[in-house]
Amino acid sequence: MSSVASEAALIGVDWGTSSLRAFLIGAKGEVIDGVSSPEGIMKVPDNSFEAVFDRLIAPWCAHSDLPILASGMITSRNGWVETPYADMPLGASGLASALVTHETASGARIHFITGACIEHAGGPDVMRGEETQIIGASGLGLNGGTFVMPGTHSKWVHVRDGQIVDFSTYMTGEIFAALKGHTILGTLMEGDDFIREAFETGVLAGLESKANLLHNLFHVRTLPLMGKIPKVATADYMSGLLIGTEIAAAANDFSNIGTVTLVGRTDLSDRYEIALNTAGVESRRAPDDVVAKGHFVIARAAGLVQ
Repeated sequence: MSSVASEAALIGVDWGTSSLRAFLIGAKGEVIDGVSSPEGIMKVPDNSFEAVFDRLIAPWCAHSDLPILASGMITSRNGWVETPYADMPLGASGLASALVTHETASGARIHFITGACIEHAGGPDVMRGEETQIIGASGLGLNGGTFVMPGTHSKWVHVRDGQIVDFSTYMTGEIFAALKGHTILGTLMEGDDFIREAFETGVLAGLESKANLLHNLFHVRTLPLMGKIPKVATADYMSGLLIGTEIAAAANDFSNIGTVTLVGRTDLSDRYEIALNTAGVESRRAPDDVVAKGHFVIARAAGLVQ
């Protein structure tokens, strides 16, 4: 471990709700080594975050005095150290000036990256962790346009000249899980294989109906009930319906979507790529370790690395 650490310039930690990823980052922002764990903040008993940190990351710290940056839900009210939200517009320098430093019992100094907040007509919107991914993308030359970050709470982010200027959150993933697991709609769902045709049909229904979601959701029950679609296609139809509705809403919120940059390499990102294509929207993928690049860009703006 010491031979690897001697080549590094920074440790970056992406600590979310359901998982943790840490990166050993080189002097040019490249990932040298990494570690991952399912110990997201909601899975750490008794909020013993320091114990998890010491077990997974401290070995990198034992051989050098590397700066450490941490982002994600670890800075939330349910996390290790709660940090205030920064306002828009927000770029690397703004995040660098808002770093919150914490020293562990073992003497490690962690610089927590704060989240972002914006006020919309219906109420405030917030993010924690996505801002670091966006800054990482800008450091790779993807410094403008619309970014989509699929997940439990999907984010649509508008970026201009490397700065976040606006964003909106859609609870698409959580609504899908709740409907499938806790309503009558889930009782007709069978099978696990992805059926693209059913998904695309759902996307089109979501795009066309827009605000009629509450009515169209009942079709998730009636279509298989009447034999219009097979039971094995029901979950993919509902997934497409929800994502299509999200895209329609985002198109209304963002006057010019343009080419969308998808952040994420999961199966869910694959679905968004298909859905955007169905909607006639071009998309591209950001690199999988873009968050590590964000840690590096922010650390450099803060003067922690050269």
